[in-house]
Amino acid sequence: MPTAAPPPNDFLRSLLQIPSVAARDVDTEGRTLVSYDVTGSAQLYEVGADGGWRRLTDLDGVAAGRYLPGTRAVVVQHDAGGNERGQLSLVDLDSPDVSGDGPLPPLVPFVHDPAYVHRLAGVEPGRVLYLTNRRNGVDFDLVSREIGSGKETVLYDGGGYVAEVEASPDGRWVALTRPNTPANSLQLLLVSTEDGRVEPLTPWGDDAYLTTPSWLPDSSALLVSGNPGREMTAVLRYDLAARTWSEVVADAAHDLVGWVSPAGTHVLVATNDDGAVSLALHSLPDGELVRDLDLPTGGCAALHRHPDPVWSQAGDAVAVTYSSPVEPPYALRLDVASGTARPVRPPDRPDLPGGLVAPESHRVTAPDGEQIPTFVYRPADGGDGSAVLVVHGGPEGQSVRQWQPMVAGLVAQGHTVLVPNVRGSTGYGKRWYALDDVRRRLDSVADLAALHDWLPTIGVDPDRVALYGGSYGGYMVLAGLAFQPARWAAGVDIVGIASLVTFLENTSDYRRAHREREYGSLANDRDFLHEASPLTQVDAMRAPLFVIHGANDPRVPLSEAEQIVAALRARNVPCELRVYADEGHGLAKRANQLDAYPAACAFLAEQLAKRPGDPSDSGEGVA
Repeated sequence: MPTAAPPPNDFLRSLLQIPSVAARDVDTEGRTLVSYDVTGSAQLYEVGADGGWRRLTDLDGVAAGRYLPGTRAVVVQHDAGGNERGQLSLVDLDSPDVSGDGPLPPLVPFVHDPAYVHRLAGVEPGRVLYLTNRRNGVDFDLVSREIGSGKETVLYDGGGYVAEVEASPDGRWVALTRPNTPANSLQLLLVSTEDGRVEPLTPWGDDAYLTTPSWLPDSSALLVSGNPGREMTAVLRYDLAARTWSEVVADAAHDLVGWVSPAGTHVLVATNDDGAVSLALHSLPDGELVRDLDLPTGGCAALHRHPDPVWSQAGDAVAVTYSSPVEPPYALRLDVASGTARPVRPPDRPDLPGGLVAPESHRVTAPDGEQIPTFVYRPADGGDGSAVLVVHGGPEGQSVRQWQPMVAGLVAQGHTVLVPNVRGSTGYGKRWYALDDVRRRLDSVADLAALHDWLPTIGVDPDRVALYGGSYGGYMVLAGLAFQPARWAAGVDIVGIASLVTFLENTSDYRRAHREREYGSLANDRDFLHEASPLTQVDAMRAPLFVIHGANDPRVPLSEAEQIVAALRARNVPCELRVYADEGHGLAKRANQLDAYPAACAFLAEQLAKRPGDPSDSGEGVA
């Protein structure tokens, strides 16, 4: 049961210390593999059919993993200090010298080279598939490694970044997705494991986004979630013999994503409805609805920073991760036959404090007539007239209805919080997410101004509004302060981009081409990239700024934070920089979150406080 809400900053600290659980895998004996961050960073645990917990890893960084089919072993992916150079290790759960309640099982190196990225791509009986850029530091190859002998076979080395991989059950094919020419598009490739032949299943240059390829058990066809020739993503089928596409499950108003059961009799379908993500079971091959799965409403059951749902090998269960604005992430083991869900929550989770609120959904009209989907979180007492806009990263991302301690903490502090999906966001159709591509970048920034101008209609003082965001959201914070300096009272920038030019010059080599599709290329668009960079307009910036960055960030280098802070301090603009030596692109460790986020909240409270003589003190100037 919820308890009474503590004071605002203590409230945020209490939320940050509530541990989260994320589903990683599930087996046929009722066990669930989860990530659990009770120690301060997410480590792997196994939860038995009887509900007992067993810790499997004790690593410096975040750990993820999968069961190895046919064994009592787990392959673990881990990096160092958030540098995203993943390494793979094995854990033998039946190690003879380890009991269930005793020491941790040994972590045995499997694929290690700290200079390069190794990303777990699939697990099969007797082998592991992984992606690595060790050939040249840029291109990602798909490699199969046998568990027993350690023999490696390169299955794909066609260049570029590879997003997802799914091998056919008969071993003859691998389906993979890689970035296509247009921004936020993914091309589907079919790779022969017999002769290495690569067959594009979607044209190069197509604007379609294709994801979650999964095979039928006889390898005759694969199902893909995508939007070729359509506005919203649907679950589609590709037949190998006929080389034809057909529709399995579609909804003209919502994005759908699907995952095929191991037996090929069902597909689990996630529906994204304005940031609420539900799950349903559909039959194959007809795609008819079997049942909606037993999940809480108003939250997010898959997608968007949660691991994908995972089927058990027998297809009798699915493990998913769920959270909502009023419920921290936890795992669910779904029984396919009955549709019921067994929650896997932390064994000693503290009670949730009172004061958590769900958002209202609005559409804010921009000057050009576009409608900006926006969530509004209001304090129970109406707040103090101030507001904070929280902008998501990406830019090809979406703010959804999931657990966000900072949003809840800001609301408890008395601010009305807006969480918009400005143009360029996913979840609202292909047209909407393309409206910020390359030279339309500043159209997305202009949405911030439209949101600001709308705030008085909900009782907010327009002189007491701040921006908050991470990654691309950090760019949006800096861009708002630079291009709209009269509108914003303060900003909090987390791992944000100060200059699109230096960001592209200094980001990891393997990411540059991938990101140039969205932002524009250094070769062809340098002038515009310079023009659209907050650093270029730094002389106009006057609002106080709070900056958070990880020293090991491979995406947005620390130099982005350092240069904007130096430029502002040289102009006597108040600016605080907090750098965390053991973090990468964001803060993954609780100790660092507890240091940074309450300090950011306190900064915003100070900057947005009512001043003596404010018009709002006498009831003037606020709608």
